[in-house]
Amino acid sequence: MRLSQMLFVTLREDPAEAEIPSHKLLLRAGYIRRIGSGIYAYLPLMWRVLKKVSQIVREEMDATGAQECLLPQLQPADLWRESGRWDTYTQAEGIMFSLTDRRDTELGLGPTHEEVITTIAKDMVRSYRQLPLHLYQIQTKFRDEIRPRFGLMRGREFIMKDGYSFHTSEESLKKTYQDMDRAYSNMLRRSGLEFRAVDADSGAIGGSGSQEFMVLAEAGEDEVLYTEDGQYAANVEKAVSIPAEAEVSPFATFEKRETPGTDTIDKLGKFVKCSPTQVVKNVLYQAVYDSGITVLVLVSIRGDQDVNQVKLLNELTKLAGNYQAKTVLFLTVPDAEAQGKWAAKSLPLGYMAPDLADDYIAASKEVNSKFLRLVDRTAVDLTNFVTGSNESGYHVVGANWNKEFPLPATVVGVRTAKKGDRAVHNPEQTLQSARGIEVGHIFQLGTKYSQAMGATYTSEQGEEMPLIMGCYGVGVSRLAQSAVEQSYDKDGIIWPVAIAPYHAIISIPNISDAQQVEVAEKLYAELNQSGIETLLDDRDERAGVKFKDADLIGIPYRIVTGRSLKAGKVEIVERATHKSHEILIEEVNSTLKEWIEAALK
Repeated sequence: MRLSQMLFVTLREDPAEAEIPSHKLLLRAGYIRRIGSGIYAYLPLMWRVLKKVSQIVREEMDATGAQECLLPQLQPADLWRESGRWDTYTQAEGIMFSLTDRRDTELGLGPTHEEVITTIAKDMVRSYRQLPLHLYQIQTKFRDEIRPRFGLMRGREFIMKDGYSFHTSEESLKKTYQDMDRAYSNMLRRSGLEFRAVDADSGAIGGSGSQEFMVLAEAGEDEVLYTEDGQYAANVEKAVSIPAEAEVSPFATFEKRETPGTDTIDKLGKFVKCSPTQVVKNVLYQAVYDSGITVLVLVSIRGDQDVNQVKLLNELTKLAGNYQAKTVLFLTVPDAEAQGKWAAKSLPLGYMAPDLADDYIAASKEVNSKFLRLVDRTAVDLTNFVTGSNESGYHVVGANWNKEFPLPATVVGVRTAKKGDRAVHNPEQTLQSARGIEVGHIFQLGTKYSQAMGATYTSEQGEEMPLIMGCYGVGVSRLAQSAVEQSYDKDGIIWPVAIAPYHAIISIPNISDAQQVEVAEKLYAELNQSGIETLLDDRDERAGVKFKDADLIGIPYRIVTGRSLKAGKVEIVERATHKSHEILIEEVNSTLKEWIEAALK
């Protein structure tokens, strides 16, 4: 492609809308253009990148025996009601675009396709002889992000590969799950990315085991905790660890003390001269179930620990049946406005005790009249601890469970693991931390959707059995931007060779020089004919502008037909290292082929 004929406009300044380097660079280099909030056009250079990523994904999926298909983006709400996820996706998470057609039929734009694929399996799979079955697609998905940001990282429209497998046994599912583990690792390795596979929370998709594939980058939204021995890695939402040992309490007897201005753990510890490991803090949450019932949740946890809201949400979802519900729609720390809707009197915030009285809750049909009391494992064995007194400005010291305070009946593990904690598998290993961008996620779904939607098969014994399912997703557009986030410098993007829009760019310093143009044209034709994808910068621009643009767009190799022509050579500059080589014109093709093949190994 000739740059003079391409839709190609670069920017010298960072766009105001962009927050992270990859977003800034993709906009500046003319790869994408913002059309609306979280909505981007993929311009010619970007589309070439996306096609290369898609092809790598497609080849790895096909190699496992998966079959490609294309599913509808417009999905009937009734399917999502069958699975029980319509309210979750349109209200709780609020990420599904929903609409009503002219016949007053409710529809959604697909953020994911479990319901559609399960319906297809329900209609078409009859016998165990048809299983296992694995279908996948690559297409545009839609999510109504509250705050779209970071370009293609968190957009409202994005390209994704999602696959779904159906099985007769857990063993068969685990085999496909392992196949996907290898396939996803191959996809990322072939794309030239540094990544880590980590244990993850299944979230709204559901199921038992799940694993995320994280591209390591400083701007990653997710925190990954791992051990140096390579035996453990998990998203912080899922990670477990052994917390530091609690210090011995300095208090031997129970008493109430005036503690003004100590509404935080740090202030309290300094005032009463104790370690936060000897404090029981009590955190209030508000959970709204899909039955319409609001439950006030009081979590007691050791003072030096933080509540992991994802783990708490999972615990509350397990209790949904107690409130005539299937799932939690919202989980929040109630602000003053929320408290005003249910609080019978002013709460002693910052000074609450584990036995905060239920009479703080006003009588209402919509709000459960009793606090749901949970205690994290870190607080269970504390003795002579410090905690609130239910009176502002006062705490108690020397408290004990089942003496001054009843131990909550429900013990949970909802603490947030953190860097420096000891590893569960080997306490001699400590957790390390890295930032990551989630580009892939695989799930063992089990029978969650097949049972809800009546998708069964006839077993070898003639029994009707629910299909056992797996789910596997890769963010194609997200992966492309994550490659930029992982590899760039002050001059621009540094694309891995495998997914770069072009392998090489020929820059003609002076288009008025007939020899420079002639050699460039000859190389351009020869390289493209031999399979080396090459751009020709034949614009009537200064050499410095061309070199800056070549660096900005990140093409792996820049060929310059400049002063070295006198010696029968051209200059080739490696984008990743800025290393310059003078190569004989007749050896350019073979040299680039050798370098590209080496980069793709």
